[in-house]
Amino acid sequence: MVAWFEIPVIDISRAKVFYEKVFEIKISLQNLEGVQMGWFPNQKQVGVATGTLIYAGEHYKPSTDGILVYFSCNDVANEISRVEAAGGKILSDKKQISKDHGYMAYFIDSEGNRIALHSLK
Repeated sequence: MVAWFEIPVIDISRAKVFYEKVFEIKISLQNLEGVQMGWFPNQKQVGVATGTLIYAGEHYKPSTDGILVYFSCNDVANEISRVEAAGGKILSDKKQISKDHGYMAYFIDSEGNRIALHSLK
């Protein structure tokens, strides 16, 4: 049911570099009516974003509280291993949720947001 997500940032360039390093992807920067955005690629539909980094001044503030976005990965161990070198902080290394539900890990991104990872292996 999730159609879109927005991750608040303080420094869009720093956040772009962080997420590109952790996920080994390219984020497309956009400026829509004065709102700076960094669109995540959609692996199923080329040219269509699934969510964004967003800098919109006081309307969006990074936080470790509230909603938690989980990014799907082939293996959580790959992405979590790149978090600290990219400028983030690991909160929880890869751990099994259950045999049926796979694995997870948590980190704080370069902007101060709490983000999670999920994989089946």
